Formats: sequence, structure tokens, C-alpha cells
Amino acid sequence: MSGRAATQNQSANMLSGRIEETLDPRNWDDVRQTAHAMVDDAIAYLADIRDKPVWQDMPEDVRKCFRGPVPQTGQVLEAVYEDLKTGLMPYPMGNIHPRFWMWYMGASNFTGALGDFLAAIVGSNLGGGNHAAALIDRQVVDWLKEMMGFPLEASGTLTSGGSAANLIALTVARNEALGQADIREHGLGGERLVFYGSDQLHGCHLTAMEMLGLGRSALRRLPSRNDYTLDLASLEEAIARDRAEGARPAGIIANAGTINTGAIDDLPGIAEIARREGLWFHVDGCIGALAAIAPKNGARLDGLERADSVALDPHKWLHAPFEVGCCMVRNEAQHRGTFALGQAYLEREPRGIAAADWLHDFTFQTSRGFRALKVWMSLKEHGVAKFGRLIDQNIAQAAYLAELIRAEPDMELLAEPVLDIVCFRLRPAGMAEEECETLNREIMLRLQETGVAALSDTRVQTRYALRCAIANHRTQTSDLHVLIAAIRTHLQELCGGNGHNVGEPRT
Repeated sequence: MSGRAATQNQSANMLSGRIEETLDPRNWDDVRQTAHAMVDDAIAYLADIRDKPVWQDMPEDVRKCFRGPVPQTGQVLEAVYEDLKTGLMPYPMGNIHPRFWMWYMGASNFTGALGDFLAAIVGSNLGGGNHAAALIDRQVVDWLKEMMGFPLEASGTLTSGGSAANLIALTVARNEALGQADIREHGLGGERLVFYGSDQLHGCHLTAMEMLGLGRSALRRLPSRNDYTLDLASLEEAIARDRAEGARPAGIIANAGTINTGAIDDLPGIAEIARREGLWFHVDGCIGALAAIAPKNGARLDGLERADSVALDPHKWLHAPFEVGCCMVRNEAQHRGTFALGQAYLEREPRGIAAADWLHDFTFQTSRGFRALKVWMSLKEHGVAKFGRLIDQNIAQAAYLAELIRAEPDMELLAEPVLDIVCFRLRPAGMAEEECETLNREIMLRLQETGVAALSDTRVQTRYALRCAIANHRTQTSDLHVLIAAIRTHLQELCGGNGHNVGEPRT
């Protein structure tokens, strides 16, 4: 008997006499019943979301449920789902609730959730290949390019979110500055590359500098102007100074909506400086780039279409379920040249499943989830015009909240809202700055703990601020009145009738 035949005979003997296993259920009807119940419960959950608390803390017995050892044997699906009904569903982060305005997140949508479900059922790996999911991935990227005013021949890739999208874009910018072949083969060498942006840049850009091997000092975070936008005169001075000192300017990072206040840098002005200086022009649009599709506010993003690269987040103002971001690069050859790597087991074939371009040629991920379907389904169902109207609606709601704050004697608006972010604080007459910070933090936490609303905090210049980011398609004007009324109540409880001298919070 040959070696191969002996091995086959041994394998057959091992399998004889027992049923070979699979992860599919033995009885699909039982699974169908549980799955239908899950969908019905999900619809009821969303239909009543306004009546639920935005957030509530988990009791200790719930926390203990998620500390056990790995299960060695299984349960029926119905029992698994029962655990989630009591341990997960009542205790979400809260961002699907109409009064969640804390971190800058979208509010998800049911159709997108169905898209995630179908994507998981199909189970496709979007590293590439000749299959329908890859075509949908490409189409969603093309739609996003169209929405941002990018040419159709531009490049792009879906990512986990804005941090990855920014990293991909800045990697292309670094490689273009140093020469693709040289840096991919030999690394940075002794070059001192520098990038420029305002002091309002998101922290992911510092992380990107570290990951690119440049170090944080390579990012020149220039002081912003009074409106929290990049000072172009300071930018030009910094570029000239770095060149005179032997550094090599590589690119400019502009904000299309800052994380703190929503400020939009002078995109046309920065585009012109980048063109004149021969620098890469990147736009971090994870906060506000999608406002380009808003009929009343889209002009605020003029100049975005001139960028060499743009990062944006469909899981924010397109309300796709987490997670999905996008990096767009104007020059496809530059984008592909940064990441493409020929590998024998991933060659393109003339026919069959491998008869297509590899999508992983545009990113550092070989394995990629089918993120596109939830975006594709939502845009097909609602149309881009409706998403544009919803963005205008959020921006109008922010302006309305600012007016409510101006009308309150103990409240102070700390920055004029540009998009949908409102920064303010409680400042009773005569209250010291330190007491003011204590008061505002306590009110923020009480709003969360009572389940009424979720705000975050930040600093506007040096002042402690409450931050309300209205990126939520479920928010209504009445919710803003609920917020103001709740703040008034907590202010009265903490400060009493005299409106100042918070001291120790009263119980």
C-alpha cells in the first residue's frame, strides 16, 4: 500500500462509526423560531427606545455574568439569547437613543443592522476576489467619492473607522514624500519629515506619526485662531522655518470639523498653500466631511474636493452600525503603490474566484469584513438626499440649542457652533472657576446616571466645557428642551436658591 493510500485509509478508520460534526443546527426549525423572536424583539426595542433610559449602570450580578470561564459544552440558542436579553440589551452605551450626544457617534439604523446580518451570513472576506460582495464594496466607495466631489477614477478603501482611514492616507503621503520604492525597501533612513495641522487635530494623528516611524515631534500642531481653525500665516511661516532648518515638509492635515467644536479649516486656502509648496493635502473629515451632501450646509465644505486624500466615517452621519470608515486617495497609483504586495498564493487569475483585483492592495488588512453592505442597503433604502436633510436638521438643532443656552442666565456658550457641536457650561454669577468645573462635571454625571441625556466634557481653550454633539437622526427639538429642563433641576439641587456656592453636592 502506498503512503498516500495508507494515510487515506487511516483517516477513514478514524471517522468510521461516528457522526461528523458541523456548526449548523440539527433542527433548523428551532433556530428559525428563535431567530424570528430576536428580530421581533429588536424591532420592539428600537420602537420604544425613546421611553428607555439613555444609559444605566449595571448591577453587580449582571457584571458577574460576564466573568465566568469559557464554556466547555454548549447550550441551545434560545438559552444563549435569554442571557443576552437580561445582561446585554438593558445596558447599552446609549448612542442609539435620541438624547445621546456624548461622543461623536451615529445612531445606527435598522436596515444597516440587517445588512450586517446578511453580510455575516454570506461570510465573504473582502480582501478581494470575483464575487458580488467585492462589487458592492467598490460601489460604496464610488458613491462616497461622488458624495465628496472626488473624481470617479480616484481610489479608496473602507476601513474600521477614522483612525485607520487617517493612518492609511498619511502612509501614502509619507511614501510619496520619500519615494515609494526606497521607503518600502529601506525604511526612513535619516529623513526628517514633518506634517502640519492645528492644535485642534484629533489624537489619532499623533498615533499615526508614531506608527509611521516619524515620532510625535514630526507633527507641527500650530496654534489655532480664535475660531479654532488653522492659522494660515503661521502655517506658511512654519513650513519656511522647517525648510531652512533642514527638515522636509511632507503634508498638511486640515480639519473638516474639529472634534472639540466642529470648526472647519480654510480648505481652499490650505489647498492653495499645499499646491504652491508641493505638499500633500489631507483632510480629516471624520466629523464633518459628510456635511458636503447637506443642501443648506454643503458649501461649508468647499475645497474638500481639492484634497489629495480624505478620511471620513459612514458610521457617524450616515448612521451605519459600527464599524465602517473610508479613506479616499485622489491618485490610485500612489495609493496602490503604498500597500500592494505580490504574493504567489494571491495571484490574479484569468478566470474563477481570483479573476479580480485584490482590495487589500489599498490597505494594511488582508482579511477584511463585508462592511459595505450596511451602507449600501441604507443608501438604497433612503437615498443620499434624505441623509443630507438629516445632517441639515442636526445642524439646525445645534443652532437652536445654542439659542436656548444664551437665554439661560446661568449658562454660557463657549464657542459658536459651526456644525452640530455645542460647547457650553453652567456659570452661576460669582462662582469661581474651580467650583464651576466641579459643578459642570457633577451635572454631566447626573444626566448620565438618571438616564435623561448623555453629554461629554472637553476643554475649550482652558475652560472646562460640556459638549453636546448632535449627530443623531432620532433627536427632536423637544429633546433639547428636556435637556435644558434637566440641567435646571440639577442646578437647583446642587446650588439651592442663591444660584452659586456649589460646595459639596446636596443629596
